[in-house]
Amino acid sequence: MPTTTRVFNFSAGPAVLPVPVLEQAQRDLVALPGVGMSVMEISHRSKVFEDLLAGAIANLRELAGVPLNYRILFLQGGASLQFSMVPMNLLKAGTAADYIDTGTWAVKAIEEARRVGTVNVTGSTKADKYTRIPAQSELHLTPGASYVHLTSNNTIEGTEWKAMPDVGNVPLVADASSDILSAPIDVSRFGVIYAGAQKNLGPSGVTLVIIREDLLEQSDKNLPTMLSYKVQAENNSLYNTPNTFGVYIFGLVMQWLKSLGGLAAIARLNQRKAAMLYSEIDRTGFYRGTAQVESRSMMNITFRLPSEELEKTFDRQASAAGFDGLKGHRSVGGLRASVYNAFPEEGVAGLVDFMREFERTHG
Repeated sequence: MPTTTRVFNFSAGPAVLPVPVLEQAQRDLVALPGVGMSVMEISHRSKVFEDLLAGAIANLRELAGVPLNYRILFLQGGASLQFSMVPMNLLKAGTAADYIDTGTWAVKAIEEARRVGTVNVTGSTKADKYTRIPAQSELHLTPGASYVHLTSNNTIEGTEWKAMPDVGNVPLVADASSDILSAPIDVSRFGVIYAGAQKNLGPSGVTLVIIREDLLEQSDKNLPTMLSYKVQAENNSLYNTPNTFGVYIFGLVMQWLKSLGGLAAIARLNQRKAAMLYSEIDRTGFYRGTAQVESRSMMNITFRLPSEELEKTFDRQASAAGFDGLKGHRSVGGLRASVYNAFPEEGVAGLVDFMREFERTHG
C-alpha cells in the first residue's frame, strides 16, 4: 500500500514544499474561493490570474527588497534555458563574458554561453575538485566584459558563495537556483538573478528572473520572441500561457515566508539546521564533509563515509527510516542532505539521531 505519511524529503530538487502551502493548495485545488474553478483552469488573461501574478510579484519585491528599477519575470525552461538566454540577451558583439567555474552547473552554463559568443573563465576551483569557492584575489576579470556570471550555490559539490565578488561596474549575473531567498540579499549588486523554482520557490516548471531594467535594452530585436527578456518584460511574462499553477504556488510560498518573519528569520532557521548537521559530520571523523569549511553550503550538505559500501547501507537504512533523498549526485557519489527553506528542523534533528546510531552500529 502506498504511504500517506510524509517522509523527510532531503532531495536536491524537486524539493520539499511548505506543508501549509500544500494544504492550502489542496483545499483550493478544485475551486479557488469565490471563483468556482481550479487555478489550473482559469485563463491567464483573467483578472483572477492577473491578481495572483501581481500578488506574487509584490510579495517577492517586498521580501527580497527588489528595487523598482528591476523587473520580475516568470519564465519556463528552467535555469538550463537561462544558460542560453543570458548570453543571447546580454553578450554584446565584440566583447566577452566572464564566467566563474565552481562546479557542474557552472560548467554547463559556460558550455551554453560558448555557443553564443566569447567566454573567459576568469576563476576556477576545478583543480581542488570544486571543494571551495575562489577568493577575490584568484579572479582575473576581463576589462569591459559584458557581464560576470557565477553560480551562487553548488548543489552537487556542496559549496556556496558567502559574499559576492567585487566585479566593478560590470553586471553580475547569478544562477541562484538552490539558495535564492535562503537569507537576505542585496539585489542591487546584480544585473540579473535567475533561479529554477523547484528548490526554494515552488514547483518545477517556473523559472524566476530578476533583471535590471536598463539591461532589457540589450535584447536584440532579432532574437526569437520567446527568448527575449525585453519581450517577456513588455508582456509581464504573459506573452504566452505561463505555468499558472506554478505561479500560484510561488505566490503561496512568498506568503509563507512572510508569515515566518521574512528572509532574516528564514536565514536564522537555515543556519541552525546546517550547523546541526555539520556539527554531527565533524564530531568524530566517521563522517567526512566534502566541501572546505569556509565554503560549505547552507542548503546542500555533502559528506562521505569510510567506504562506498557503507554509504549504500546508510542510504538504504535511512530511506527505510523515513529519511529520503540522501544519495549523492551520480557524478560524485557520497551522500547529500538538501535542507532548503521548507525543510523542517525536526527532520534535521531526526537525521542527526539516525547518524549517531548508524555510527554506533557500523563505526
